[in-house]
Amino acid sequence: MWEQWDTFCLELATDPFLQAFQNKIPLLQVFAQRVRTGSLARDGNPLRARSVEDYVRHVAQTFLAVGSKDPRLNSANDIDFTLRRMFKAWKKEDPPPKRVKPVPVQVIRRIAFIAQHSNCEHQKAIADMIILAFFFLLRPGEYTDTSTRTRNPDKAPFRLGDVQLFVGNTRLDILRAPAAVLLTATFASLTFDDQKNSVRGEVIGLATSGDPYLCPVKSLVRRILHIRPNVTHHDVPLARVWLRTSTTSVRPKDITATLRQAVTFLGPELGFLSSDVSARCLRASGANALLNSNVDTDIISLIGRWRSDEMLRYLHVQNRELMKDYSRLMLSG
Repeated sequence: MWEQWDTFCLELATDPFLQAFQNKIPLLQVFAQRVRTGSLARDGNPLRARSVEDYVRHVAQTFLAVGSKDPRLNSANDIDFTLRRMFKAWKKEDPPPKRVKPVPVQVIRRIAFIAQHSNCEHQKAIADMIILAFFFLLRPGEYTDTSTRTRNPDKAPFRLGDVQLFVGNTRLDILRAPAAVLLTATFASLTFDDQKNSVRGEVIGLATSGDPYLCPVKSLVRRILHIRPNVTHHDVPLARVWLRTSTTSVRPKDITATLRQAVTFLGPELGFLSSDVSARCLRASGANALLNSNVDTDIISLIGRWRSDEMLRYLHVQNRELMKDYSRLMLSG
């Protein structure tokens, strides 16, 4: 975001901290307008008001980081009225946010069934990462791979070194333990280190599900058995795939395409179209499955690392199983 601001200031032939300007608000407004239209957005696409506000906030935070005054503030130390009014007007213009729809477990089971009978390592890896995302309530940036390891918490996929496997209380050596021993694992955990909104070193663990394929522990074992013949270290993403003559990765677009194919195959009785689903759905899907099983919402928040109840409120009101009796109860009450 700062690079976009720097580019903007370079076009104006002024320094990025605007030391020559007493009133910096008009320049922030022009910058915000260009970000909103996409000309100064990172991906070149038009942005919603909230995202534009993030750009301007990031610029202000960089000012503060070097000891300059927040350029958004007026003489009363409040966000300038014209900026606030501009963002408010844009929010009214924006369409309502498009909520993700939790895909039912039969979609994931269909994907797992196909992978189980496939000889394609990439397809098997996609299925395993979908299973892991569902059970551990993961964001796409956590369970899909990027081209290079980055410190950006939005793009910090889990690595082999983030996985722990156990048989009872005994922790297994995932690089050296025999395959037959790894297959007996009864508990697995992931260490959240660089991931978005995580507490550094936070560990989330799950036991076997009882299903021979649709299981977080079994999926992690399959990923380990695929990866470890090709590496000698732990710093490799779980979504990395070795083919006969090349190496590839599981990307968000692979997840989205696989989910949409399964939804199309299962048909309209699911209640939504293939265009309604994407890689972002799996986090909500896992939370919705726990909610339907009457798991306490505090536990769901802990597993999903939610800092607020926004997602859970959304899941409550769209959940058919939870909401189906309320009309009758309102009349009888």
